[in-house]
Amino acid sequence: MAVTFCVTSEAGLKKLDKYLLTRSYITGYQASKDDLTVYAALLKPPSPEYLNVSRWYNHIDALLRLSGLSAEGCGVTIEGSAPGIEEAIATPPAADTKASFHPLTELYASAAQDDDDDDDVDLFGEETEEEKKASEERAAAAKASGKKKESGKSSVLLDVKPWDDETDMQKLEEAVRSIKMDGLFWGASKLVPVGYGIKKLQIMLTIVDDLVSVDSLIEDHLTAEPANEYIQSCDIVAFNKICINFGVCRIVAIGVEQRSGSEDVPPLFLCWESS
Repeated sequence: MAVTFCVTSEAGLKKLDKYLLTRSYITGYQASKDDLTVYAALLKPPSPEYLNVSRWYNHIDALLRLSGLSAEGCGVTIEGSAPGIEEAIATPPAADTKASFHPLTELYASAAQDDDDDDDVDLFGEETEEEKKASEERAAAAKASGKKKESGKSSVLLDVKPWDDETDMQKLEEAVRSIKMDGLFWGASKLVPVGYGIKKLQIMLTIVDDLVSVDSLIEDHLTAEPANEYIQSCDIVAFNKICINFGVCRIVAIGVEQRSGSEDVPPLFLCWESS
């Protein structure tokens, strides 16, 4: 149901002040076009004597300057409005801009200017010859000046342990070397006695850091099917980071063991040494 106010008289302002005593907005629980209607009818800020009207007016004024009002509202009627109010808001006199300034006028003018600016932008226009040429020149310059980034490499020493003394170590090594990945290069290897007739395979490998993860290599390949038929676990014995122009940085793994099919994996302790 529409509410009615008269904001051109003292009695009307007192009625509006009493109405806003328990309300934040003219209608509803958010600023709406009803607030905009009453706000537009007040051609100047209300007197501080009307405490609730002043609070409401300053709040609506701030909203208009920041984001505007979009809610429809329930409807409001203004009694006793001067016939030229709407025209004054839409087109203020040019002779005295400061005297006739109204925040709503500036808001409307800014919106109209933005619409005009948007009309000048051709979002779907074809690229001109000059733009194409400039784009090609920038691409050629970037290609000429760009240098291929060299990826870092690492040298890793692994201990590959069999299940027991009956495991065929030759087939174990074949299973290890059968794993092929971009950036993975297997190196020299040897069998090292562990005890009770069991030997482990100690093998070197070089990896390209951006392409190969040692953790992924162990978890997803070495200790997974089909290699886990021969491999019981893998240890990272040493990790040598090959730093370009900075020599070799050596990372030593202490007490690392990743067991196939086991969730109880001891933590990885690393010592960083530089040479």
